[in-house]
Amino acid sequence: MTTTTHLLRSRRFLPLFVTQLLGAFNDNLYKTAMVLFVVYSVYNSEAAEAQFSAIASGLFILPFFLLSALAGQLADMRDKAAIIRIVKFCEILIMLIGGAGLFLAWRGTAGHDFAIPLMLAALLAMGIHSTFFGPIKYAILPQHLHKDEVLAGTGLVEAGTYIAILIGTILAGWIPVEWAALGVIMTAIVGYLTGRQVPPAPPTIAAEPIDWNLLRASYRLVRNTMHDRRVFLAILAISFFWTIGAVLIIQFPPLAKNILTASKEVASLFLVIFSVGVAIGSISINALLKGTVSARYSPVSVLFMGFFVVAFYFVCRNWPAHPEGLLLDVPAFMAEPLAIPLLLTLLGIAVAGGMFVVPLYAFLTTFVDKSQTARTIAANNIVNSGAMVIGSLMAVGLSQAGISIAHQLLLSAAMCLISAWLGRMLYQAEKGALSA
Repeated sequence: MTTTTHLLRSRRFLPLFVTQLLGAFNDNLYKTAMVLFVVYSVYNSEAAEAQFSAIASGLFILPFFLLSALAGQLADMRDKAAIIRIVKFCEILIMLIGGAGLFLAWRGTAGHDFAIPLMLAALLAMGIHSTFFGPIKYAILPQHLHKDEVLAGTGLVEAGTYIAILIGTILAGWIPVEWAALGVIMTAIVGYLTGRQVPPAPPTIAAEPIDWNLLRASYRLVRNTMHDRRVFLAILAISFFWTIGAVLIIQFPPLAKNILTASKEVASLFLVIFSVGVAIGSISINALLKGTVSARYSPVSVLFMGFFVVAFYFVCRNWPAHPEGLLLDVPAFMAEPLAIPLLLTLLGIAVAGGMFVVPLYAFLTTFVDKSQTARTIAANNIVNSGAMVIGSLMAVGLSQAGISIAHQLLLSAAMCLISAWLGRMLYQAEKGALSA
């Protein structure tokens, strides 16, 4: 905790930490407010609701796949703090558009024809914003922090991200959508001001020509990054983790409404529990590893995650039926006999997931040269986002095929087995490198 407390008091870390926390908060306040409003107030079909949730997730993820190579090049060859200021200013403009979409949807003004497309356009733009900010928030850590601080800093970034998701998700489920519209604009303004306090982070290599051919740049970036077996396996394992996470998050709102007959506040509660769990797992794994970057606990962590996904499925399957049209509020939901087991299994999924993924991100920033860290993170984002888009398409396809949301949970559990296998291979590669 001494390192953690020291970092949170340091200008080398605190402005970046607060800026990324506000960005994650704003992403989730906006995205969750939009999805919950549309699922609960616009559509009245499980398939349509699941499809919209998947489309929203896919649009947010798509820029990571298309633009991460460009983002990584810029972050490694330009001052990272200067890019943060530009990106955070753009967030204000994006949230003005997104806030207008939320407000028009609340007023019922041309919802299908104008408000929903406007909201989705802003969500796509926020995906672009996050694509350019994402490599920086990890790549700047080895530049500003000492080597023995990187794992703690990575854990704080991950934990802070999920605490921000937690707060944004709570507000999105409980405040009126018109207040969410104002909130996302104000948060973007504060995020820009804190971003201006991040210390300079000039490039550690000479500037090279930027490759503006997005497909070629993406291919070269991924190919050049994968030569280190540990980095290659870490990227694959992270990709499977976020595919699982994408499928679960897509399922939560329609699952809450249609399987558990629960209100949007309960759907928000699910996302809150998930975020709290990942934050707990992120901090716990740092304590277990005592600052050492290692995949030692990754295979068993993701196996536990799969176990809890299966348990979550069985609780959902045995959830008692309620009269059609009745949606349980939070007190009524908590009074159900299976409510506590449901929330505990969900918490177990998230804690195990956090313990699995945090050391893998630390691998990406510590086992490559500092001049390559942003591009390594960008390559990771390309592979991750491609896997998450595939996961979103799978969720849409399974819903269209008539497979219930509850049964789709078993797909997530199966993917945990693949992640455990990749984690085991990574740990073996780690031990092999140490003994060489």
